[in-house]
Amino acid sequence: MANIHINIGSNENRSHNVAQAIDGLRLNFFDIECSDIFESVSAGFEGDDFYNVGVNATTDLSVVDVISVLHTIEDKQGRDRSQPKFSSRSVDLDLVLYDAVIDEMYNLPRDDILKYNFVLAPLAQLNPDGMHPIEQKTYTQLSATMDALQSYNINILEKEK
Repeated sequence: MANIHINIGSNENRSHNVAQAIDGLRLNFFDIECSDIFESVSAGFEGDDFYNVGVNATTDLSVVDVISVLHTIEDKQGRDRSQPKFSSRSVDLDLVLYDAVIDEMYNLPRDDILKYNFVLAPLAQLNPDGMHPIEQKTYTQLSATMDALQSYNINILEKEK
């Protein structure tokens, strides 16, 4: 079984779409554990604020199959892949970690961990002592550095378990 971490993002009908995404993950993966819901401003475009949730899970699926499942869940929730990368969306499910796999083709570990607090903060909350496979720092250590670099705030809103 592989340990995976997924980031859920939504800025359209946020509560509903995040809850639906978690339900979809529960149907496909094991040992689901969710972070708090974090709210952040849209990055790279003008749009409504996002809700982001980190999800730890286990799976016996390959990386390719996990990504396929995530795309299927997004599609069922009306994800429009023709939109620009930085745009509003019903739901975005990103595979952030797959064990300690380092794979550039599948962007593992996801480079957004080191770029965006809305990816790192939920990851650090669920895996404070987890080690980034490339940086060789814990997610707590990376989060302390990120907080100093980010110009926007993330507010913990509520626990969604």
